[in-house]
Amino acid sequence: MKVVLIFSLFLSLSLVAEKSVNLHEVKIINEYSVNKLLPGKITPKRQSILGFEVSGKIKKVHVDIGDKVIKGDLIAELEDSEALALYNEAKAKLSMFKKVFDRSKSLNADNFVSDQELERAESNFLVSQAQYDRSLIKFKQTKILAPYDGIIQNRFLDEGSIINASIPIVEILDSEHVEAKVSLPKSLIGIVNIGQTYKFLIDDKEFEAKLTRLAPMSERGSNNKLGLFEFDNFFNPGATARLMLNTKESRKGAWIPLNSLSQAEQGLWNVFTITDENEAKKDYVELIHIENNMAYVSGTLKTGDLVIIGGSAKVAEGQSLKAN
Repeated sequence: MKVVLIFSLFLSLSLVAEKSVNLHEVKIINEYSVNKLLPGKITPKRQSILGFEVSGKIKKVHVDIGDKVIKGDLIAELEDSEALALYNEAKAKLSMFKKVFDRSKSLNADNFVSDQELERAESNFLVSQAQYDRSLIKFKQTKILAPYDGIIQNRFLDEGSIINASIPIVEILDSEHVEAKVSLPKSLIGIVNIGQTYKFLIDDKEFEAKLTRLAPMSERGSNNKLGLFEFDNFFNPGATARLMLNTKESRKGAWIPLNSLSQAEQGLWNVFTITDENEAKKDYVELIHIENNMAYVSGTLKTGDLVIIGGSAKVAEGQSLKAN
């Protein structure tokens, strides 16, 4: 009876001690990848404050804040009766003097008009052409046209205001092209290239943008550079965009599951490996980097070692194991 009980107890202990575990095979490498997220700000590629080139009285502002405009749309205009009258007068004179000049050339060819009369007709035509060109410029200066497709960000003045030249009337933002401005530290400048496309996180979604320019930062003494990344998509100016950069760090080590680690003393961590005798063995490692659910560690681990997933939560040192 005692023999049966002792044998049953031994069998029960053996079954408890030999535990099934999941394993991760170690592969030692000389460098590891780090995904860095650098914050940036979405800004319109172009942003302009528009005003008249001449002084006058505002006849009408045709847009308001939030309006979308197309390149060439009429934004605002000054009272233009005088400029229009001068333009029409110059246009009529140009038409008349052109006809006289053309007729004089024909008659001169048949010797009915002297060379001196032809020169006078040509001179009158050229003077009228110059006067017409000036009047057209003056007339156009009473109008503000959209320089590109955009959205009206601000409207500063209304109809009836008497203004000097260059006084701001509206502010327009480019509605087709936006860019992200990202401060790049000196250590990362060497891994980005102008013309190359990079990934950004905006509202937890990935988008691509092309690096178009690297500019010095305005802060005195800063070694950072300002990277300008242009998007094909449109985003609201002011939104946050995070640049995703994958960098290489030189450090010998291995990637293992994060839940294989348990904290030890003096800043080190424990991992358990399985020996040739199928027993749990404790090793000490230094935690270097965490990426998602994986940890990059260095220490006594070797290529081919089998790390026990779950670590000290699953096994104790010296425990007999059975790999799944």
